[in-house]
Amino acid sequence: MTPKSRQPATRLGRRALLYGAGATAVTALAAWQLWPAPTASAPPVTTDAIGDQVQTLPRGRYPAFAGTGEIRELYRYAVEHGDEVQFIPCFCGCGSFAHTSNRDCYVKAFNADGTLTFTSHAATNGVSRRHA
Repeated sequence: MTPKSRQPATRLGRRALLYGAGATAVTALAAWQLWPAPTASAPPVTTDAIGDQVQTLPRGRYPAFAGTGEIRELYRYAVEHGDEVQFIPCFCGCGSFAHTSNRDCYVKAFNADGTLTFTSHAATNGVSRRHA
């Protein structure tokens, strides 16, 4: 066997190795992009005196009971436009729970450390959601 007769097999082997390495790199990159990012554990959801769920979170995060979609967007709106929503009255009868505005149906407290204590009142009460 002469060196020239082994040359095509060596080229084919090298080409297969390069294609295999490229495919592996693309697969690894795709898997890395699709792998879920680690999430910080959220504080627990508790129940307050009137039976609503409450959760305290840093600004920019939303409570577990807000879910996704429309309800989460309403919670986001209530936080971002709290200065306006505080002047919208709520007609669900929650005044007996010391709610003074529609904002209170979403955010129970704006805490000194910058966190927000959310209440599930709006997530479970259709009247509050219609007025936000």
